[in-house]
Amino acid sequence: MFIKIINSLHNKIRIDKALSILLPKYSRSKIKSYILQSYITSNNKIINSPKKYIYGGENIQIKVPEENKNLNPKNIKLNIIYNDNEIVAINKPNNMSVYPGNGKEEETLLHALLYHYPKIYQIPRAGIIHRLDKNTTGIMIIAKTAFMQNKLTQLIKNKQIIKEYEAIVTGNIIQHGSIHAPIKRHQIRRTQMTVHATGKQSTTHYNIIRSFPHHTYIKIYLETGRTHQIRVHMQHINHPIVGDKIYGKSSCQIIQKIYKQYKKKLLFFNRQALHAKKITFNHPITHNTITLRAPLPHDILSLLKILDLSNKKKT
Repeated sequence: MFIKIINSLHNKIRIDKALSILLPKYSRSKIKSYILQSYITSNNKIINSPKKYIYGGENIQIKVPEENKNLNPKNIKLNIIYNDNEIVAINKPNNMSVYPGNGKEEETLLHALLYHYPKIYQIPRAGIIHRLDKNTTGIMIIAKTAFMQNKLTQLIKNKQIIKEYEAIVTGNIIQHGSIHAPIKRHQIRRTQMTVHATGKQSTTHYNIIRSFPHHTYIKIYLETGRTHQIRVHMQHINHPIVGDKIYGKSSCQIIQKIYKQYKKKLLFFNRQALHAKKITFNHPITHNTITLRAPLPHDILSLLKILDLSNKKKT
């Protein structure tokens, strides 16, 4: 697939930065990779350095590789909570990856989307504009057209898509608060993230919904959208999400030890108790305010019930 645009930024600017502005659905790192692979030309000349300056009016062409070409669509049932000609929103279940990883052929959201909406085959990342971790449940919105993907990506960039999460964390949080802590990829464990002074600025806000003797049920708002942000930030303030095997480690064991009478029932809970509950945004075409909600899944509801029962017994 080829993208052809005219540089409408009439000022001296690096081409990688310019294209990340003109094409917000592509990250600057993705643009850089295309440049280094000689996929980008300016006025019919191949650009081989992301530091190349452009000045305005250039005819730019980008060869975008077909990222979905080796994937086989799969008939996987989707829980659709909103659908129109441009956008579909789903309630992602637990244990579903958004993309295939490490060359493994698995049943991912991407495979399902290619089956149910074949036309999005030509859209980069099959129209996916944001992601949830494999074991995080809740709302995701997907663009059905390249135009809408570009518009929604711009909304995310401008912080105009408001996401609300709910989680159960270990320990007692005594008041609402915010976490301002930069996040970067872990230097050794490369699939993990960590708080570090040289990381990207990251902000998470949280409000208490309900308190238990040893846990807190909270609502979370993201001001930024870093990989694993909520999980990393809650670990950083010593309130890891229950069941988080990477950033919480022993949190699931702790809850089983404290609530011994419910131990057998708690053994089922083997993932982070984190759910993307609500998304609000203005539809780029109709300009209507869209608010979507996904009910809490059964496993988190069951966990809350156990915490409630134990709390009542102690009072």
